[in-house]
Amino acid sequence: MRAPDFWYRPRDTEAQLLSPLGWLYAAAGRMRRAMATPSKASVPVICIGNLTVGGTGKTPVAIAIAKRVEALGMKPGFLTRAYGAHIKGPMAVDPTLDDATTVSDEPLLLAAHAVTVCSPDRPAGARLLVSKRVQAIIMDDGFQNPRLQKDLSLIVVDAERGFGNGEVIPAGPLRERVADGLARAQGVVLMGEGEVDLPVPLPVFRAKLVPLDEDAALVRNQRVAAFAGIGMPDKFFATLANLGATLAIARPFPDHHPYKDDELIDLLNAATAANAQLITTEKDWVRISPAFRDRIRALRVRVQFDRASAPLLDTLISKCLKPQA
Repeated sequence: MRAPDFWYRPRDTEAQLLSPLGWLYAAAGRMRRAMATPSKASVPVICIGNLTVGGTGKTPVAIAIAKRVEALGMKPGFLTRAYGAHIKGPMAVDPTLDDATTVSDEPLLLAAHAVTVCSPDRPAGARLLVSKRVQAIIMDDGFQNPRLQKDLSLIVVDAERGFGNGEVIPAGPLRERVADGLARAQGVVLMGEGEVDLPVPLPVFRAKLVPLDEDAALVRNQRVAAFAGIGMPDKFFATLANLGATLAIARPFPDHHPYKDDELIDLLNAATAANAQLITTEKDWVRISPAFRDRIRALRVRVQFDRASAPLLDTLISKCLKPQA
């Protein structure tokens, strides 16, 4: 689904007409959280969430936080819902056997770094991770899900788009009111360039997505045919241009798009005609049939926290882990 343009414009007619539905959506969420009795895991739970619909970089942030947990001497594991996958009970991801059709794309990215469990039932997923001797659970999304108690919640915000028009879906991109969400969080990860007004005072950790050096070198001064089915494909295309690549083709797809073979053949033919290397994101690449992967390059990225943010973030994580370390 593509986000409506009016979500990221000053509040206009469409938003005004839909705002009563947004109020109802927000009220339903508050009631759900108020009535829930969260389950407490036997290990610390760190939630990487957001307040808006669409991509803000939660999964790369989750991976970066897991690496910081490892640096503190503890074994992390990931807990995710697996967007779009039909999983009934908790399931440990096997990256050698599972693919995007069974567990979706993000769990495969996570599983390359640490034990990963997919589970719509978050407490059940947490128990499975604990049984695998995980010492800290990193939740990729699930901030609005009240069933599992969080020991530390970090909200990822796109610095360029912020909270859009400030309205709750369907009137805007928010999953809940900004003040409600930030009141339950302990920090904000601000991704990219820009400033965002926060109605609740919280520590802000500035970060950005940076390509791996070896991948950046391969596209610099090269002609590329780029495609992406992520929350904001234009950001991927801009990254390639900033690296010095010439974009012969820049084709967006819906977020989590399941690529069909005929679509990939069309893309490969277009790239050949344009004398360009076909390239996509790592998240898209795992949704591609293995038969095509050797002809399509993936640009891998990682989260880089600025020097001022990193020490404070490590202190916050350490405090979360210390009671059960």
